Amino acid sequence: MGDAQVDEEQDEAEVRLVCFWIAGQELALPIEAVRETIPLLPITRVFLTPPWLSGIFSLRGEIVPVLDLAQWLGLPATTVSDETRLVVLRHPARAVAILVDGMAQLRTVPERDLAPPPSTLSIEQLSLLSAVAATPTGTVRVLAPAAIMGGERLAALSGAALSEAAPPDAAPADKASADIARFQ
Repeated sequence: MGDAQVDEEQDEAEVRLVCFWIAGQELALPIEAVRETIPLLPITRVFLTPPWLSGIFSLRGEIVPVLDLAQWLGLPATTVSDETRLVVLRHPARAVAILVDGMAQLRTVPERDLAPPPSTLSIEQLSLLSAVAATPTGTVRVLAPAAIMGGERLAALSGAALSEAAPPDAAPADKASADIARFQ
């Protein structure tokens, strides 16, 4: 019977999470979604962009946008300190970094311990979360990388970039692109 219990424990699926702090909340991303975490580099603010887009920086020659998820969720802007880090997300088309207050620990959580986000959250918050996990140190909110990378907000920015490269008579990709193109 002891061998059966060991086999059952080995078969249990686990999720590895890269954990960090934003606005006093411990958030996480699945480790597969994180390309790297780096100390804060100089960020160049881009004129006429939403406040949740902190700016851009160069990572080994690649221009990477920096998102302030605190502002995305309607919270005060992330305050830069010695602990501030950039979490660079893994994506085949483009890199995106999240500005975080600081790094927490790398956690391994059994899948059975992941619960759906509470329905009391705002629609914006629910759209960004894939799960929550209770840990000995508190609740960890697991972000949905696809919601960040594939969200309407980033699509509007990408559309604006595409409209800049398109010929003047080309039709804008969407309403947000048309609005942005009108002011350029």
